[in-house]
Amino acid sequence: MKAIIVCTSVSHGNTRKVADVLGRVLGARVVAPEQIGAAELAAYDLVGFGSGIFNLEFHPRLLEFVRALPPEQRGRAFVFTSSGLPEPPFRPYIRRLARLLEQRGFQVVDTFACRAYDTWLPFKLVGGIRKGRPDAADLEAARLFAEGLRDRAGASC
Repeated sequence: MKAIIVCTSVSHGNTRKVADVLGRVLGARVVAPEQIGAAELAAYDLVGFGSGIFNLEFHPRLLEFVRALPPEQRGRAFVFTSSGLPEPPFRPYIRRLARLLEQRGFQVVDTFACRAYDTWLPFKLVGGIRKGRPDAADLEAARLFAEGLRDRAGASC
């Protein structure tokens, strides 16, 4: 299985920490959206898409990249994120990105989310929330998630 991870991590490097763990398990390179072209994605069996959450949404650079992909038959994908708060039921941003990927031809096979240090206002006024996250337990959960992806991909080959 050939995998790649497209990740935008800008505030505290939280999402990149998660992406690096996922990448080690999957043998995948981690790239920013501007480091890979749409045509290059066809060479991969599995593509991960992730970012931190900003104003209840994935990072604009990641969303712009996905929206710019031409709709065509593609392989499997997964979505991952880190955020200070859990996804609220009134704004299912993970599912929205998964649907967008499906519209671009990917089969979204799974999603992963973990808590992370967050200094978005008003949290900045109190020094942020979730200090020290993602922690060892979060990164272990990411490792197990990636192992599951890898094992399922191996079973389907």
